[in-house]
Amino acid sequence: MSRKPPSGVVVEGIDFARWAVILCKPDAVERGLVDAVLDRIEAAQVAVSDRLDLTAQAWQAHVHYWDLLVDADWFPDRDIPACLDAEYANRPVTVALAYGEPGVHHRLRQLLGHFDPTRAAPGTIRGDLGNDSLTAALAERRLVRNLVHTSDDPDAARRDFGTWYGARHRALLSPPFAPHQRTSVET
Repeated sequence: MSRKPPSGVVVEGIDFARWAVILCKPDAVERGLVDAVLDRIEAAQVAVSDRLDLTAQAWQAHVHYWDLLVDADWFPDRDIPACLDAEYANRPVTVALAYGEPGVHHRLRQLLGHFDPTRAAPGTIRGDLGNDSLTAALAERRLVRNLVHTSDDPDAARRDFGTWYGARHRALLSPPFAPHQRTSVET
């Protein structure tokens, strides 16, 4: 009987300071904004590849947003697992890989803008394309629909890659690739 390798070993040796996972959320997919989001990221000199259109599973949302689950007591009036399930489970999402200079995560966060689209600066993805607000989300006891998420740091990129792509796609983490040659992954 073979045993599962220790966590993270399947992607050992990858410089996750240069890699991030882009998650285009269900609202971006349903509004037809995935290409616009990915184009804006590429325009900022971050290479985008290996697009994967899929139906999110509840476990993926729970792993991806583990921090919301851990800090659920900050949201006493909401059932965070149920909110994640309502927003993600069995709904379409698109993921893609981003590759850039070390610190790409900070650059991506700047491109996205504030998590509340009404507070995101003009010129950011959420500021220009977002149509939800924290105020509406709080009133409706749900999560903010803000189009896109990217890995916050190298550790998050490693976890996000495992969550959305899995170990069998490790070979995708081979830089660099030519700019503006976006590719898709066969599932």
